[in-house]
Amino acid sequence: MVRTHSLDVLVAGAGPVGLSAAIGLRQHGVRCRLVDRLPARLPYAKAVGIQPRTLEIWDRMGLAGAFLEAAVPLRGQVGWVNGREQPRLDLALPPEVPYGFAALPQYETERLLESHLAGLGTAVERGTELLTFGQDRDGVTALLCTASGAEEEVRAGWLIGCDGAHSVVRKGLGLRFEGGAFPEEYMLADVEADWDLPAGYAVRSSHRAADGSTDDLLVCVPLPGAGRYRMSMLVPPGLAARPDGQGDGVAHGLAGGGPQLSDVQAVVDRLAPSPTVLGRMRWSSVFRISHRIVDRYGDGRVFVAGDAAHIHPPTGAQGMNTGIQDACNLAWKLALVVRGEAGPGLLASYDAERRPVGEEVVGRTVRHATRGIEADPTDPRTLLLCEAQLLVGYRGGPLAGRPYGPADAPQPGDRAPDCGGLTAPLARYPLRLLDLLRGRPGHVVLLYAAGAEGLTGAAEAVAAAGMPDAGARPVAVAVLAREAGPVDPDALGIPGFRDAAGEFARLYRLDGPTGLVVRPDGQLGARFPLAGTGAALADYLAALSVPG
Repeated sequence: MVRTHSLDVLVAGAGPVGLSAAIGLRQHGVRCRLVDRLPARLPYAKAVGIQPRTLEIWDRMGLAGAFLEAAVPLRGQVGWVNGREQPRLDLALPPEVPYGFAALPQYETERLLESHLAGLGTAVERGTELLTFGQDRDGVTALLCTASGAEEEVRAGWLIGCDGAHSVVRKGLGLRFEGGAFPEEYMLADVEADWDLPAGYAVRSSHRAADGSTDDLLVCVPLPGAGRYRMSMLVPPGLAARPDGQGDGVAHGLAGGGPQLSDVQAVVDRLAPSPTVLGRMRWSSVFRISHRIVDRYGDGRVFVAGDAAHIHPPTGAQGMNTGIQDACNLAWKLALVVRGEAGPGLLASYDAERRPVGEEVVGRTVRHATRGIEADPTDPRTLLLCEAQLLVGYRGGPLAGRPYGPADAPQPGDRAPDCGGLTAPLARYPLRLLDLLRGRPGHVVLLYAAGAEGLTGAAEAVAAAGMPDAGARPVAVAVLAREAGPVDPDALGIPGFRDAAGEFARLYRLDGPTGLVVRPDGQLGARFPLAGTGAALADYLAALSVPG
């Protein structure tokens, strides 16, 4: 048996979540291996929705451009109930949000992520299955079965299970995975339709029985390609497959043995708003849906993320995106611990921050799947921002420092909103805040003041604080108020930009010299007056340095 040592992190599962975890680790200089039991990517359009928040995160990682070229925009939804057209839903976000909703087959998402990971020097080890693992005080010992059939014992510092709804890692940890399954079965198909419906709009058509229940359903999400949709619908009795997972009681996911094109056409004939002929079916499958969440997101040196931690209805395209945010939240924290720049106790914040998010997503998607999104009492604007995952926040969490400034301003734990209208001495075009953060995968401290004279002491305090990632690009970045004169880099001593449009001050509700710590996952870690920069950073670093 081959025995491998000196590995920082082993990641099991090379779907979008595992790939995102590996990218985050590699961008922070952590040695990792990414293994997946499948010999190749599955050619299925399973998870297809990409939320605006995910694109923001990928932008920070240098990935957004590739997805903008490959994906198609999701502009909204048109719908019919019992043949009656319903009000059109437009996915209109506030103008300061940099990205909209998008759709892309999961295998394309995986291809782009895998290509980016390869550029960081790590390849996916396909056909390599995690069989068992054990952990002790100093690390994790995992047994792998490689593509050649040989067994390999791997010694790693940490293990992340991104291995799906039937996770070996979750079972090995003995985590509870409580919830249930929906009785309905569905079928999926990737097909082309010749109808004349508005481009970029999903289609939802249903039939309601006399008691108000939905007894027939068709949901179509546009994909790249003329007339191409991922269609889902209730399974007719003759095609019911009753998948029961992998003998683990988790009835969730694809079951194989998909319907024929004629089966899908029959549903479309009943529910489509106009006569439509389907063609070029790329794949189809029957699937079931469960709703479950683990009792904790990790134990010791082993963690779970994505479907290994939470599964729920696909309503609103929340699952893959929530899992990607799990991975990004964990990766930067684990990297700091591996590099010795944070205490092991920091890793407890992964469960503290992400499990409440998972619980909210599971609950919301179950409500929407059973009652309909139209029954949600949340006001439409807030609900749209929630679906876009732009309201995910960790206020009151273990890493959220004391609030400062107006109560309705972005505070520690909140998403750091993007903004436009920033200018730089050499750029003859306006920049966005994301342009400043791109290429800086670690912490960034934004220092806002009316002029250079108010920044010197704060910049020195940042340099003296010993912020993590200080070996990368400069941690401190100055943003001068709109009324300031031209930015003089020599006078600042740190990269400087001007809030020429006033958007930065408006969105962050700034009325005086203020500092902001932006975490690697794009959330705010601290907000403070510039005069208290040293003390505020010391408090934040103390939260990162909790011993295990």
